[in-house]
Amino acid sequence: MSDTANRTVFRTCPLCEATCGLEITVNPQEQVVRIRGDQKDVFSHGFICPKGSTLKQLHEDPDRLRAPLVKRNGVHVEVTWDEAWREVERGFTDVIARHGRGALSAYLGNPNAHNLGPQMYTSAMLKSMGSRNIFSASSVDQVPMHVAGGYMFGTAQSIPVPDLDHTDYLLMLGANPYASNGSLCTAPDYPGRIQAIRARGGKVVVVDPRRTKTAEESDEWVSIRPGTDGLFMSALLHVMFAEGIAKVEPRIASLANGLDELKAAVAPFSPSAVTAMTGIPEDVIVRIARELCAAPTSAVYGRIGVNTVSFGTTNAWLVNVLNIVTGNFDKRGGAMLTTPLAGSATTRGTAGKGKGFATGRGHSRVSNKPEVLGEYPVAVLAEEMLTPGENQIRAAITVGGNPVMSTPHSHQLDTAFAGLEFMVSVDIYLNETTRHADVILPSPSALEKDHYDLGLYTYAVRNVGNYSQPVLKKSDDQPDEWEILLKLAGILQGLGAECDVAVIDDNIIAAAVTSAVANSSSPISGRDADEILELLSKDGRRGTARMLDFMLQVGPYGAAFGTNANGISLDVMLANPHGVDMGPLEPRFPEALRTPSGRIEVSPPQLMEDMKRLYASLSTPQSDMVLVGRRELKSNNSWMHNIKVLTKGSLSCTAHVHPHDAQRFGLSEGSVVRITSRVGSIDVPVEITDAVRQGVVSVPHGWGHGVPGTRMGVAAEKAGVNSNILTDDKEIDPLSGNAVLNAIPVTLAAV
Repeated sequence: MSDTANRTVFRTCPLCEATCGLEITVNPQEQVVRIRGDQKDVFSHGFICPKGSTLKQLHEDPDRLRAPLVKRNGVHVEVTWDEAWREVERGFTDVIARHGRGALSAYLGNPNAHNLGPQMYTSAMLKSMGSRNIFSASSVDQVPMHVAGGYMFGTAQSIPVPDLDHTDYLLMLGANPYASNGSLCTAPDYPGRIQAIRARGGKVVVVDPRRTKTAEESDEWVSIRPGTDGLFMSALLHVMFAEGIAKVEPRIASLANGLDELKAAVAPFSPSAVTAMTGIPEDVIVRIARELCAAPTSAVYGRIGVNTVSFGTTNAWLVNVLNIVTGNFDKRGGAMLTTPLAGSATTRGTAGKGKGFATGRGHSRVSNKPEVLGEYPVAVLAEEMLTPGENQIRAAITVGGNPVMSTPHSHQLDTAFAGLEFMVSVDIYLNETTRHADVILPSPSALEKDHYDLGLYTYAVRNVGNYSQPVLKKSDDQPDEWEILLKLAGILQGLGAECDVAVIDDNIIAAAVTSAVANSSSPISGRDADEILELLSKDGRRGTARMLDFMLQVGPYGAAFGTNANGISLDVMLANPHGVDMGPLEPRFPEALRTPSGRIEVSPPQLMEDMKRLYASLSTPQSDMVLVGRRELKSNNSWMHNIKVLTKGSLSCTAHVHPHDAQRFGLSEGSVVRITSRVGSIDVPVEITDAVRQGVVSVPHGWGHGVPGTRMGVAAEKAGVNSNILTDDKEIDPLSGNAVLNAIPVTLAAV
């Protein structure tokens, strides 16, 4: 290729969970001139949404940080990396000396799930911190699914996904993949896959308090009162058992504990008992139960709307149980586990049995909330900062998150961050959260990092993988994201600002290899560790590339460093820039089980106990109005509001109100409504629509920009209001610690 010719590179889009392949054209001046879908991508086949083509705008955004910032006299100023690291060392050393390591904390944001470096190396940073004060976006999102899967199947990664490409009947609850592109169900062109179900004669039913785009494109929209999905699903199970149409497959039944207990637990939830509370007619409940059991194959899928409510874990469990009771668990066209190329907790260790899953290895200092997945609920983060006493949080690290915008009782958390003695943020923006940081360490842009969706491929609807090398070269002084995290780890270990990241990286990979060769279930068991390390470090590989090669080589399809001639390795990935497809999902039970019993625990005692709380909710007085969130295709996360092309047009922060409710409260189109909850109040322009059921007001999340001290110019032009000012930090799912972001009691008043 001449030095005047454009070059074409391929990479995976990191902006949502769909993992769409991109074809990127770069000119000789190393500028991106075109981004379009990769027609040859083995998974996405050319599909992209409006976000995928904006990586150029994100890379070139003048507000994106390109040098570290240090706060001096209340103002953030650019400094060199050496200066920034010295300030990090000074700040943490001071806090640890005066308060101990129990005063440290960390928050990990949603972007960490989409970036290879954080997925591999944040654990080293967190261990080096020496504190249990770990929080993340998981507890405002999907942690109920991990807990339910853990109790039932033995690991937190045991989350079945609907086999979209083969099912005949799809029941979706609280999910809007036309906007989200799918979540914990990695499926490029999710809309196309839904359309394909209908085209082959299948049926798609959407249960949601809003008539979403997904509902409009389905066969049936079932309008449900927010927060009552558990009642609806329990009634479906009641019908299946009462009518004798439940049909657990013999293979699964032979592996299952607790089917009789399940039948007894759902006995009180007849359709007539739940119809008033859910707003779903009895005949509709009965019909859907029959349809699920009668279809050749069916799959039940529930997501954010059923996870971010008071019964989030019970709802996630009921989704799994429905797939079992209809005879569609671990079966083509039903709900199945992925076999990810890089492996997972369901592929490692002894097949069919394990130590199982537990929570509560520690409890939060103030509210005594149990640890889940090594974290405390982010809903208690503010009180841990504001409440005096031993181990009060005095310092924080945030990595790729904006909790002031995305977590409950935002005003309180904003105040808490402002009162910290020291704070470091790894982030590309000076946003509503990072404005409180004493040091901001910018990671490279998405186009300057290598990429592999380590987490998202664990929940993909096919067994696929795709590795992307950096598209553009980063500046010489810009450390990679994994290097930033390991430098933080070194400083937290007391090694100082001059610590050698390469040495830390070498120690981490050496420990991983040593563990693998000593593990009898590993494909490299008994091999020489030094030999493996030498093979891994060829061509100067280190960091994310070296670690990914190791994980692929010892994964379920791995080359095992020469043992399997046709196996997967990083070299194989590099030779296949459009991805590697190992085929559709296959049955994996009992091999995938990691419970102590070696059986599926259909009725874990924690869930059986919570069914009592669910039944009690039938007699609990309900609020006249409740708040639910809303996602937009162009606006999945708050930082995307700083990309001009994504904020054009109809994208705006409005309150959707049903015409009858608008009349009741004296609201007109475009007028302003004041929405008030127990913890806060916001004023929002009104959009009157029958796409939301009566008694429900819907406000999108991720807005509320233009706060003093931030540098997000495009976002500030269309600021909106922060809906999490209304969410209540005292309302959480007791089994998982997940925040309640939907079905929040509110009052409405015209302004």
